[in-house]
Amino acid sequence: TGALSLQITDGPVETAEHVYIQFSGLELQGEGQRTTLYYCEDPADSTKTVVSGSACTTPPAPKRLDLLALSGGQADILLDSFVLPSGHYSWIRLMVDTAGMRDSYIVMMGGAENELTIPSGDQTGLKLNRGFDVPAGGSADFTIDFDLRKSVHMVGMGDYKLRPTLRMVDNTMVGAISGMVDASLVPDGCTPAVYVFAGSGVTPDDIDGIAPGPVSTASVKLDSNDGKYKYKAAFLEAGSYTVAYTCDAAADDPTVDQALTFTGTTTVSVTAKTTTPHSF
Repeated sequence: TGALSLQITDGPVETAEHVYIQFSGLELQGEGQRTTLYYCEDPADSTKTVVSGSACTTPPAPKRLDLLALSGGQADILLDSFVLPSGHYSWIRLMVDTAGMRDSYIVMMGGAENELTIPSGDQTGLKLNRGFDVPAGGSADFTIDFDLRKSVHMVGMGDYKLRPTLRMVDNTMVGAISGMVDASLVPDGCTPAVYVFAGSGVTPDDIDGIAPGPVSTASVKLDSNDGKYKYKAAFLEAGSYTVAYTCDAAADDPTVDQALTFTGTTTVSVTAKTTTPHSF
């Protein structure tokens, strides 16, 4: 056996205050066997959730997360050193609850709540086809990046669908880029963000499903402690990245090819377990 730790993080979206997703468990496809894990009520404390390798004998206790609270390098735990058969796993599926309005939903700016539907979410969940290994007598530690900027689609008035864009990275092999943005680059009406593209010398583009698309995006937020605008793009695999700043983040509709204005485009090198500074 080996131990698997799994956490989830988020790429932000500017049009919402909260995005709640409720997970009932996970499925993992190993070599010749499938493992299903369930979130159940802790028999010793009904306010807590435990992970079970069999159907819950206590009431189910789904894990509902506000993904918008998990940006800028923040993450929440899905599995904490859970013991599994060692070996290779070909995919992992997050089982999502979308049956009720209060299971998975989005709270827009101003407080309006809308149901968030996930195509085939109840039947198939959110599947990542990235293979990984759990070493015998050892441990594996991964993060799933759930990029909301790419994933939330408005298909009608008050009708929002989640077409998830997920990537999974090995936490021992990732780093981050962080820094400040000069206040002069954040005028009134600006929705600031930093877009991160894999490779050096990339011409930045919007999110439209056509290459080049950003690996990750990071919101720029005002730090109330020192009055400076800051960002952090985290969980990036070691390598070279092109970073660019835009004021047009709220206008980036993933279903439409749009001409966003980018400035300060440059190449930054990321090293594992290191935060590389870069400011605009």
